[in-house]
Amino acid sequence: MHLSAIHHVAIICADYERSRRFYVQTLGLRVIAEAWREARRSHKLDLALPDGGQIELFSFPDPPPRQSYPEACGLRHLAFRTPDLDACIARLAAHGVAAEPVRVDEYTGGRFAFCADPDGLPIEFYECREVSAEE
Repeated sequence: MHLSAIHHVAIICADYERSRRFYVQTLGLRVIAEAWREARRSHKLDLALPDGGQIELFSFPDPPPRQSYPEACGLRHLAFRTPDLDACIARLAAHGVAAEPVRVDEYTGGRFAFCADPDGLPIEFYECREVSAEE
């Protein structure tokens, strides 16, 4: 088996318009496709990630709340790589989204911070310095 990358991550939201604003306007993800699926009474929004991956944002009528605290089994959080953590935190703040204090990974020394999406899904921003081809 050869796995080359994550193709997409699917997220179910409680309030489609609120979550759409967060992922498109706050995080700046580009819309690939958007559809209303009448039979399921569900929106489906495909969002492009810079590395070619995607986020699929779904709405369904009355989804159960996400269990997070205490942490439950399953997907723990969604993490994005960024070359500038401070710029991410500033953009979040400009959109009224509070980030947790910056932490340092004890194993790699990398800086990271979390915020929550509109449904409480933890979103991590992990700072990774971009390395040029000359280095």
